[in-house]
Amino acid sequence: MTKPLNPHLVLALAIALPGMGQVANRQPLRGLIFVFFVILLGAFTLKTAGPEISFVGKVAGGLFVWAMAVIDAYKTARIRQVVFEHASA
Repeated sequence: MTKPLNPHLVLALAIALPGMGQVANRQPLRGLIFVFFVILLGAFTLKTAGPEISFVGKVAGGLFVWAMAVIDAYKTARIRQVVFEHASA
């Protein structure tokens, strides 16, 4: 069993780019799916939001999925770390 990456490093990667945390966790397809939905929902809310809405509000759908990807990547990395530590003991 190979040692998993530090969960804090995975968290930093996930915050930097959507889907990178999943790639670091060796789940590239899951990362690609997150990127797809970040772009899809970001574009959807950008097109449907009114002109008086701020830019953050216009891409809120994509930002929401990005936030879920960050949480998912960290949670997965943390679980892998605990399982590895338990198996090593």
